[in-house]
Amino acid sequence: QVQLEESGGGLVQPGGSLRLSCAASGTILAIPVMAWYRQAPGKQLELVATIASGGSPNYANSAKGRFTISRDNTKNTVYLQMNSLKPEDTAVYSCTFKVRSSRLGIAFENDYWGRGTQVTVSS
Repeated sequence: QVQLEESGGGLVQPGGSLRLSCAASGTILAIPVMAWYRQAPGKQLELVATIASGGSPNYANSAKGRFTISRDNTKNTVYLQMNSLKPEDTAVYSCTFKVRSSRLGIAFENDYWGRGTQVTVSS
């Protein structure tokens, strides 16, 4: 079983910064993909950024130039540095990992989600 734990959310003024973290624990062989999603009240779930095990990041247009996703494979952790935050960035941010594990010598992949962390951008 794999668990993800997020941290770093909170209240910040417009123009401010926050750094989110998400760490995985459990039986893990590899994490091919790490990603951040967000969901604002009354809106659909939105992909914010992804990063593959080789380190190649991809961003939603809303995040380009302001957010940076990075990962530490030694800690099974992904980060989301968010700068120049705007009120429209207010949402619950959740991490998701595609995790490769093994059981009885058989490798398999599952997707796991964190519980989410609230980010509120307001003056």
